[in-house]
Amino acid sequence: MKTYRVAILGCRSRGTCAGRVYHAHPRTEVVGLCDLLEDRLHALSDELQVEARFTDLDKMIRQTHPDIVAIPTAPSLHAPLALRVLEHGVHIDVEKPMAMDLVEADAVAAKADEKGVQIAVHHQWRVHPWAQAITRAFDAGKIGDLRYIYASGKGYYGGFGLMEIGTHLLTQMIKFGGPCQSVTAHATTRGRPITPRDVLPAPRGNGTIAGDRVSASLQFGNGVTGTLLQHGFDKLNLDAHVVELYGTEGRLLWHPHAAWWLPTPHVLPVDGKDQWQKLEPLYPDSFETAMNGMDGGQMMEGDYWFVEEYVRALDEARPHECSGAEGRHVIEIISGIFESAAYGRRIDLPQVDREHPLLRWRREAGLGDPESMPTVDAEWHEEEQRRLGE
Repeated sequence: MKTYRVAILGCRSRGTCAGRVYHAHPRTEVVGLCDLLEDRLHALSDELQVEARFTDLDKMIRQTHPDIVAIPTAPSLHAPLALRVLEHGVHIDVEKPMAMDLVEADAVAAKADEKGVQIAVHHQWRVHPWAQAITRAFDAGKIGDLRYIYASGKGYYGGFGLMEIGTHLLTQMIKFGGPCQSVTAHATTRGRPITPRDVLPAPRGNGTIAGDRVSASLQFGNGVTGTLLQHGFDKLNLDAHVVELYGTEGRLLWHPHAAWWLPTPHVLPVDGKDQWQKLEPLYPDSFETAMNGMDGGQMMEGDYWFVEEYVRALDEARPHECSGAEGRHVIEIISGIFESAAYGRRIDLPQVDREHPLLRWRREAGLGDPESMPTVDAEWHEEEQRRLGE
């Protein structure tokens, strides 16, 4: 069985997670690491006992000949770095979101097609052990026919949450609902409908956003309707981070730390059947041995499943479950949500105009691109409060 060679581009927190799971998996080997900050580079390289250390990504790829390059960098760098790596004709594992807009997403997809290689977008929650439990129960017919999907974010500022946690929620929604055909959305800032002046650069370099509360209705290809809420809370409420599947015979509920099945399809309780039953998480056969002695945590379990899925996909010459096509469709839906909220109409997908709709909206209102803002969450929120006169 082939061992896949992996190079890691970026050694911050997500790069550290990527390096650890690719190092731990029995079918992958970390052959090189790259970071512009040498202290960070050497810390992770020493931990993984990797001697090939670089500050130039092209040099790393030429010298280490990886099968996969992981790109766990800042969001605004995902597409530019993906394009640069894809020029070498290697598969990529790019952190979500794969791009800041559809123009970037289209360019990355086209380059991968040109080079004949795979894009896997790092939506680890889609393949996480609790997500595997939901999938097994769904495939076993535990809830009958799917009729509705509900999803909610963590409580981040709405537009930012859409580009951050919303990417994970959307990829789970399309896994069960199929391709999204149209979007209708409403966005507010401090309780009033958004205006072009509310279009802002997101925290953490997550592109262009608007609205502290975003509500969207999604129509999927199999006739299922979904609701996605990205509502900013004064205090983060992690329990709001859920995906729920409503079927004709029951319901399934996913949360980052658990999953449940309810054998009641309706809101009203049914005597003897109104108790949620906790499901059992699923792990790859190699997980326990590979992660022995490591403090895995919830996210790393999902990261390990992501690597396991990549190995299987490459073995079988098929796309990763979190493929570039899926990742681009997520960007398509987000773009549709912002466009619908801005223009007050239903948006059919795919969109003909690939430009970011919020930037187009500002220009049509006689405004230029929004001014820069801090990328650190707390500093960003302080700046937003000043903008709103609070």
